[in-house]
Amino acid sequence: MRRDYTQLFLHAVWATWDRLPLIEPAWEPRLCAALRTKSTDLRCELLAVGGIENHIHVAVRFPPVLSISELMLGLKGSTSHLISHEIAPERFFKWMGRYGAFTIRKSDVPTVCDYIARQKIHHAEGRLWIDFERCEELVDDVA
Repeated sequence: MRRDYTQLFLHAVWATWDRLPLIEPAWEPRLCAALRTKSTDLRCELLAVGGIENHIHVAVRFPPVLSISELMLGLKGSTSHLISHEIAPERFFKWMGRYGAFTIRKSDVPTVCDYIARQKIHHAEGRLWIDFERCEELVDDVA
């Protein structure tokens, strides 16, 4: 039987509530594992994950039957639940309602994955891809 062949790649970023520094470095291994598990559950391949104390970036390969909003709901929801119920139930934690999502050409996947994996370095050195750091709508961008 023939199957569809797709190569759909996405770079997504989302922030903590009010961009507060709510993500503890000690949580990173569990957050990465939760993102990988949820990605697999959604039939996606998690290619890269990285971030700092107030936001996370991921790169995924995703199937055409999954909408970006469903993917983001799953990734944000599973990590929010993990932090709020298992990792730090005594602390306030919440993701911002919005996210940024950018399609990636296959040839650019390695470059984007490197950028995501080196988030801490890029932020420390101020070498950011500003468009890829956006998690919220900018009124000036609306035509």
